[in-house]
Amino acid sequence: MNQTTDDGQRTVNEIMRSTTATLTPKYGEGEAKAMVRFMFENLKGWTPVDLAIKANEHLTAFMEGKIADVVKRLMSDEPIQYIFNLADFYGMKLIVTPDTLIPRPETAELVDMIVKENNRKDLRVIDLGTGSGCIAIALSRNLPFADVTAVDINPKTLAVAKENAGKFHCNIRFFETDILEMAETHDMALSGPFDIIVSNPPYIAEHEKRDMERNVTDFEPAGALFVPDNDPLMFYNAELQYAQKALAGNGRMYFEINPLFADDLKRLCENYGFSDVALTRDSFGKIRFLSATKTVI
Repeated sequence: MNQTTDDGQRTVNEIMRSTTATLTPKYGEGEAKAMVRFMFENLKGWTPVDLAIKANEHLTAFMEGKIADVVKRLMSDEPIQYIFNLADFYGMKLIVTPDTLIPRPETAELVDMIVKENNRKDLRVIDLGTGSGCIAIALSRNLPFADVTAVDINPKTLAVAKENAGKFHCNIRFFETDILEMAETHDMALSGPFDIIVSNPPYIAEHEKRDMERNVTDFEPAGALFVPDNDPLMFYNAELQYAQKALAGNGRMYFEINPLFADDLKRLCENYGFSDVALTRDSFGKIRFLSATKTVI
Protein backbone atom coordinates (compact mmCIF):
# COMPACT_ATOMS: atom_id res chain seq x y z
CA MET A 1 0.00 0.00 0.00
CA ASN A 2 1.39 3.40 -1.06
CA GLN A 3 1.49 5.74 1.91
CA THR A 4 2.89 8.76 0.08
CA THR A 5 1.00 11.96 0.94
CA ASP A 6 -0.58 14.27 -1.62
CA ASP A 7 2.40 16.63 -1.37
CA GLY A 8 4.80 13.78 -2.24
CA GLN A 9 6.12 12.99 1.22
CA ARG A 10 6.95 9.32 1.71
CA THR A 11 6.99 7.26 4.87
CA VAL A 12 10.12 6.17 6.66
CA ASN A 13 9.44 2.58 5.62
CA GLU A 14 9.08 3.52 1.94
CA ILE A 15 12.30 5.51 1.97
CA MET A 16 14.16 2.73 3.73
CA ARG A 17 12.96 0.19 1.17
CA SER A 18 13.77 2.33 -1.86
CA THR A 19 17.16 3.37 -0.51
CA THR A 20 18.06 -0.24 0.27
CA ALA A 21 16.98 -1.26 -3.23
CA THR A 22 19.21 1.42 -4.78
CA LEU A 23 22.28 0.44 -2.75
CA THR A 24 21.88 -3.36 -2.87
CA PRO A 25 23.24 -3.98 -6.40
CA LYS A 26 26.47 -2.21 -5.43
CA TYR A 27 26.92 -3.21 -1.79
CA GLY A 28 24.75 -6.29 -1.24
CA GLU A 29 21.51 -6.37 0.71
CA GLY A 30 23.00 -6.81 4.19
CA GLU A 31 25.47 -3.93 3.81
CA ALA A 32 22.80 -1.75 2.19
CA LYS A 33 20.44 -2.24 5.13
CA ALA A 34 23.25 -1.45 7.57
CA MET A 35 24.00 1.75 5.64
CA VAL A 36 20.37 2.83 5.78
CA ARG A 37 20.29 2.30 9.54
CA PHE A 38 23.55 4.27 9.85
CA MET A 39 21.99 7.15 7.86
CA PHE A 40 18.94 7.40 10.08
CA GLU A 41 21.02 7.04 13.21
CA ASN A 42 23.24 9.96 12.24
CA LEU A 43 20.73 12.16 10.41
CA LYS A 44 17.85 11.70 12.84
CA GLY A 45 19.41 10.15 15.94
CA TRP A 46 17.13 7.12 15.58
CA THR A 47 17.87 3.64 16.85
CA PRO A 48 16.58 0.49 15.10
CA VAL A 49 13.72 0.50 17.61
CA ASP A 50 12.86 4.07 16.63
CA LEU A 51 12.83 3.04 12.97
CA ALA A 52 10.32 0.30 13.70
CA ILE A 53 8.10 2.60 15.77
CA LYS A 54 8.23 5.45 13.26
CA ALA A 55 8.01 3.31 10.12
CA ASN A 56 4.74 4.91 8.97
CA GLU A 57 5.68 8.50 9.75
CA HIS A 58 6.38 10.82 6.84
CA LEU A 59 9.75 12.43 6.31
CA THR A 60 10.10 16.03 5.22
CA ALA A 61 11.37 16.84 1.75
CA PHE A 62 14.46 18.35 3.39
CA MET A 63 15.35 15.10 5.15
CA GLU A 64 14.62 13.03 2.07
CA GLY A 65 16.99 15.31 0.17
CA LYS A 66 19.67 14.70 2.80
CA ILE A 67 19.28 10.94 2.35
CA ALA A 68 19.39 11.28 -1.43
CA ASP A 69 22.66 13.22 -1.16
CA VAL A 70 24.21 10.49 0.99
CA VAL A 71 23.07 7.83 -1.48
CA LYS A 72 24.61 9.76 -4.37
CA ARG A 73 27.95 9.90 -2.56
CA LEU A 74 27.78 6.22 -1.68
CA MET A 75 27.10 5.33 -5.30
CA SER A 76 30.29 7.24 -6.14
CA ASP A 77 32.20 4.92 -3.78
CA GLU A 78 32.71 7.43 -0.95
CA PRO A 79 32.81 5.54 2.37
CA ILE A 80 29.82 6.25 4.59
CA GLN A 81 32.18 6.80 7.52
CA TYR A 82 33.75 9.76 5.73
CA ILE A 83 30.36 11.13 4.72
CA PHE A 84 29.36 11.36 8.39
CA ASN A 85 32.90 11.65 9.80
CA LEU A 86 32.08 8.82 12.19
CA ALA A 87 33.06 5.16 12.51
CA ASP A 88 31.96 2.49 14.98
CA PHE A 89 34.86 0.86 16.80
CA TYR A 90 34.97 -1.15 20.01
CA GLY A 91 31.70 0.28 21.30
CA MET A 92 32.70 3.85 20.43
CA LYS A 93 31.79 6.32 17.71
CA LEU A 94 35.12 7.71 16.60
CA ILE A 95 35.67 10.77 14.45
CA VAL A 96 37.30 9.86 11.14
CA THR A 97 38.35 12.02 8.20
CA PRO A 98 40.19 11.34 4.91
CA ASP A 99 43.37 11.93 6.94
CA THR A 100 42.69 8.76 8.94
CA LEU A 101 42.03 5.16 8.04
CA ILE A 102 38.58 3.82 8.80
CA PRO A 103 38.97 1.35 11.72
CA ARG A 104 38.32 -2.26 10.70
CA PRO A 105 36.75 -5.13 12.67
CA GLU A 106 40.09 -6.95 12.48
CA THR A 107 41.74 -4.13 14.41
CA ALA A 108 39.11 -4.51 17.12
CA GLU A 109 40.14 -8.18 17.32
CA LEU A 110 43.73 -7.05 17.91
CA VAL A 111 42.54 -4.89 20.80
CA ASP A 112 40.59 -7.87 22.14
CA MET A 113 43.71 -10.02 22.06
CA ILE A 114 45.76 -7.45 23.97
CA VAL A 115 43.06 -6.88 26.60
CA LYS A 116 42.58 -10.63 27.20
CA GLU A 117 46.29 -11.36 27.47
CA ASN A 118 47.22 -8.43 29.72
CA ASN A 119 45.34 -7.96 32.99
CA ARG A 120 48.00 -6.19 35.03
CA LYS A 121 47.39 -2.64 36.21
CA ASP A 122 49.50 0.37 35.20
CA LEU A 123 50.85 -1.14 31.98
CA ARG A 124 52.91 1.24 29.87
CA VAL A 125 51.66 1.08 26.27
CA ILE A 126 52.71 2.76 23.03
CA ASP A 127 50.72 2.67 19.78
CA LEU A 128 52.86 3.22 16.69
CA GLY A 129 51.00 4.86 13.79
CA THR A 130 47.88 5.65 15.78
CA GLY A 131 45.72 7.07 12.98
CA SER A 132 42.31 7.93 14.41
CA GLY A 133 43.61 6.84 17.83
CA CYS A 134 41.30 3.81 17.78
CA ILE A 135 43.75 1.29 19.29
CA ALA A 136 45.25 3.70 21.84
CA ILE A 137 41.84 4.89 23.03
CA ALA A 138 40.35 1.38 23.23
CA LEU A 139 43.33 0.18 25.26
CA SER A 140 43.23 3.24 27.49
CA ARG A 141 39.59 2.48 28.26
CA ASN A 142 39.98 -1.27 28.71
CA LEU A 143 43.38 -1.91 30.31
CA PRO A 144 43.21 -0.99 34.01
CA PHE A 145 45.02 2.30 34.67
CA ALA A 146 47.16 1.94 31.54
CA ASP A 147 49.69 4.66 30.74
CA VAL A 148 49.23 5.13 26.98
CA THR A 149 51.39 6.95 24.42
CA ALA A 150 50.59 7.21 20.70
CA VAL A 151 52.56 8.47 17.71
CA ASP A 152 51.85 9.34 14.10
CA ILE A 153 53.75 11.18 11.40
CA ASN A 154 50.81 13.25 10.13
CA PRO A 155 49.81 16.31 12.21
CA LYS A 156 46.30 16.32 10.71
CA THR A 157 45.87 12.69 11.70
CA LEU A 158 47.10 13.43 15.20
CA ALA A 159 44.58 16.27 15.51
CA VAL A 160 41.77 13.77 14.86
CA ALA A 161 43.24 11.27 17.34
CA LYS A 162 43.51 13.97 20.01
CA GLU A 163 39.90 15.00 19.39
CA ASN A 164 38.79 11.38 19.79
CA ALA A 165 40.80 10.97 22.98
CA GLY A 166 39.20 14.11 24.39
CA LYS A 167 35.76 12.88 23.39
CA PHE A 168 36.25 9.76 25.52
CA HIS A 169 38.19 11.48 28.32
CA CYS A 170 41.35 9.47 27.72
CA ASN A 171 44.64 10.82 29.02
CA ILE A 172 46.92 9.81 26.16
CA ARG A 173 50.22 11.45 25.21
CA PHE A 174 50.49 12.09 21.47
CA PHE A 175 53.69 12.70 19.53
CA GLU A 176 54.35 13.63 15.91
CA THR A 177 57.02 11.12 14.98
CA ASP A 178 58.18 9.08 11.98
CA ILE A 179 58.02 5.37 12.85
CA LEU A 180 60.91 4.69 10.47
CA GLU A 181 63.19 6.88 12.59
CA MET A 182 62.08 5.85 16.08
CA ALA A 183 65.00 3.49 16.65
CA GLU A 184 67.19 6.60 16.76
CA THR A 185 64.91 8.64 19.01
CA HIS A 186 66.42 10.55 21.93
CA ASP A 187 63.06 11.67 23.24
CA MET A 188 62.83 10.38 26.80
CA ALA A 189 59.03 10.14 26.53
CA LEU A 190 59.43 7.66 23.67
CA SER A 191 62.48 5.77 24.89
CA GLY A 192 60.50 3.53 27.24
CA PRO A 193 60.54 1.10 28.76
CA PHE A 194 57.06 0.09 27.56
CA ASP A 195 55.30 -3.11 28.57
CA ILE A 196 53.35 -3.25 25.29
CA ILE A 197 54.19 -1.97 21.83
CA VAL A 198 51.30 -2.26 19.39
CA SER A 199 51.08 -1.26 15.75
CA ASN A 200 48.84 -1.53 12.73
CA PRO A 201 51.27 0.03 10.24
CA PRO A 202 50.98 0.29 6.45
CA TYR A 203 51.29 -3.29 5.19
CA ILE A 204 49.51 -3.65 1.83
CA ALA A 205 51.96 -4.19 -1.03
CA GLU A 206 51.63 -1.87 -4.01
CA HIS A 207 50.80 -4.74 -6.36
CA GLU A 208 47.71 -5.56 -4.28
CA LYS A 209 46.17 -2.17 -5.02
CA ARG A 210 44.76 -3.30 -8.37
CA ASP A 211 42.49 -5.85 -6.66
CA MET A 212 41.12 -3.46 -4.03
CA GLU A 213 37.80 -1.61 -3.97
CA ARG A 214 37.65 2.03 -5.10
CA ASN A 215 36.12 3.12 -1.80
CA VAL A 216 39.52 2.28 -0.27
CA THR A 217 42.00 3.23 -2.98
CA ASP A 218 40.28 6.49 -3.97
CA PHE A 219 39.40 7.79 -0.51
CA GLU A 220 41.55 6.39 2.30
CA PRO A 221 45.07 7.81 2.85
CA ALA A 222 47.53 5.85 0.71
CA GLY A 223 50.42 6.59 3.06
CA ALA A 224 48.65 4.66 5.82
CA LEU A 225 47.93 1.66 3.59
CA PHE A 226 50.66 0.84 1.11
CA VAL A 227 54.28 -0.25 1.19
CA PRO A 228 56.71 -0.87 -1.68
CA ASP A 229 56.68 -4.31 -3.26
CA ASN A 230 60.44 -4.55 -2.73
CA ASP A 231 60.27 -3.75 1.01
CA PRO A 232 56.88 -4.80 2.41
CA LEU A 233 58.17 -5.21 5.98
CA MET A 234 59.83 -1.79 6.17
CA PHE A 235 57.67 -0.54 9.05
CA TYR A 236 57.89 -3.77 11.04
CA ASN A 237 61.66 -3.80 10.64
CA ALA A 238 61.89 -0.26 12.02
CA GLU A 239 59.48 -1.07 14.86
CA LEU A 240 61.43 -4.16 15.86
CA GLN A 241 64.64 -2.13 15.97
CA TYR A 242 62.86 0.39 18.16
CA ALA A 243 61.43 -2.38 20.36
CA GLN A 244 64.90 -3.74 21.07
CA LYS A 245 65.59 -0.48 22.94
CA ALA A 246 62.15 0.65 24.12
CA LEU A 247 60.37 -2.57 25.10
CA ALA A 248 60.75 -3.74 28.69
CA GLY A 249 62.14 -7.18 29.44
CA ASN A 250 59.36 -9.74 28.91
CA GLY A 251 57.37 -6.95 27.25
CA ARG A 252 55.03 -7.85 24.42
CA MET A 253 54.82 -6.74 20.77
CA TYR A 254 51.48 -6.89 18.94
CA PHE A 255 51.16 -6.34 15.19
CA GLU A 256 48.32 -6.37 12.70
CA ILE A 257 49.85 -7.92 9.59
CA ASN A 258 49.46 -8.85 5.94
CA PRO A 259 48.88 -12.63 5.63
CA LEU A 260 51.10 -12.66 2.53
CA PHE A 261 54.15 -11.86 4.61
CA ALA A 262 53.30 -13.62 7.87
CA ASP A 263 56.06 -16.21 7.72
CA ASP A 264 58.66 -13.64 6.68
CA LEU A 265 57.68 -11.38 9.55
CA LYS A 266 57.80 -14.27 12.02
CA ARG A 267 61.36 -15.06 10.92
CA LEU A 268 62.29 -11.38 11.17
CA CYS A 269 61.04 -11.23 14.77
CA GLU A 270 63.01 -14.35 15.64
CA ASN A 271 66.12 -12.93 13.99
CA TYR A 272 65.81 -9.88 16.22
CA GLY A 273 65.81 -12.20 19.22
CA PHE A 274 62.13 -12.11 20.14
CA SER A 275 60.59 -15.26 21.58
CA ASP A 276 57.09 -16.78 21.78
CA VAL A 277 56.44 -15.45 18.28
CA ALA A 278 52.86 -16.41 17.47
CA LEU A 279 50.69 -15.93 14.40
CA THR A 280 46.95 -15.68 15.00
CA ARG A 281 44.04 -15.85 12.57
CA ASP A 282 41.23 -13.30 12.51
CA SER A 283 37.53 -14.13 12.50
CA PHE A 284 37.67 -14.48 8.70
CA GLY A 285 40.29 -17.23 8.97
CA LYS A 286 43.23 -15.14 7.72
CA ILE A 287 46.55 -14.89 9.55
CA ARG A 288 46.19 -11.30 10.69
CA PHE A 289 48.10 -10.82 13.94
CA LEU A 290 51.57 -11.46 15.30
CA SER A 291 52.60 -11.31 18.94
CA ALA A 292 56.06 -11.73 20.41
CA THR A 293 57.93 -11.37 23.69
CA LYS A 294 61.20 -9.55 24.28
CA THR A 295 63.55 -12.15 25.67
CA VAL A 296 65.39 -11.30 28.86
CA ILE A 297 69.00 -12.39 28.63
